[in-house]
Amino acid sequence: MALYRHALPQLGGGLYLTDGGLETTLIFHDGLELPDFAAFHLLGTPEGRAALRKYFQAYAEIARRFATGLILESATWRASADWGCKLGYTAESLTHANRKAIQLLEEIRDEYQSRATPVVISGCLGPRGDGYFPDRVMNAQEAQAYHREQIEVFANSAADMVSALTLNYVDEAIGMARAAQRAAVPIAISFTVETDGNLPNGQLLKTAIEQTDEMTAGYPSYYMINCAHPTHFAQVLAEGGAWLERIRGLRANASRKSHAELNASSELDMGDPVELGAQYAALSKQLKRLNIMGGCCGTDQRHVEQIARAITMV
Repeated sequence: MALYRHALPQLGGGLYLTDGGLETTLIFHDGLELPDFAAFHLLGTPEGRAALRKYFQAYAEIARRFATGLILESATWRASADWGCKLGYTAESLTHANRKAIQLLEEIRDEYQSRATPVVISGCLGPRGDGYFPDRVMNAQEAQAYHREQIEVFANSAADMVSALTLNYVDEAIGMARAAQRAAVPIAISFTVETDGNLPNGQLLKTAIEQTDEMTAGYPSYYMINCAHPTHFAQVLAEGGAWLERIRGLRANASRKSHAELNASSELDMGDPVELGAQYAALSKQLKRLNIMGGCCGTDQRHVEQIARAITMV
């Protein structure tokens, strides 16, 4: 059952860790094949399920060690209708996969949750199209209709919330937020930005957050930034403004490379975990509500451990 759906503990402050780059870790470190970056596909075999369990347990151990909260994001970034169909899933089998992803996190929560480490389960949503480029643009109504089914599966599970990661245009964010509101489940919206700190379509991050809030009556519980390096957006955050109070989460890439460069790269750029931790600590002084921290492409438990160490020393 959902434990925190009506009172998300991360909204009360305190450091909450989350995981790193799930797909890049499984591919480059574990040597697993993920067609279309679909980690949920691993849930279909005992070996795949074991690999996912091992992955999430590594981050649960870090949260336990540093006595922080933990947000577990399900391995379902690609588990929406279009991507599932591409991989041969029916609507029924895709629903089953989304449920199994949450059940796995329930098992990990039962193992690791304590008073010092509350564990929040989040159903992870991804964009309908490419995660880096807005190649298939929907209006808000279309986005609401497309994402409704997956969100409703999570709403009828033990998920405390849903998180929409790597969104690259605002209409999809608005549609997702409206679908979550209709399903009565909290949602976090996470935008990705290019090296200039703007969304891939050129929209200002500030404008994207403000527009989403305006069109949804402020329904998102909070906003995040993911799939970009701190050097890509630090200058935008330094400009200040009330909109920054809506940002609680950060899941940065390990690499300073642009999305285009990452797409063209055949090797994993792990960056510098210690430097990344220091950059998070610096950003936490700018973003007063920033308390949810993890990683994205190229990051693994080493990066998140350095982030936790740097933040707890601030």
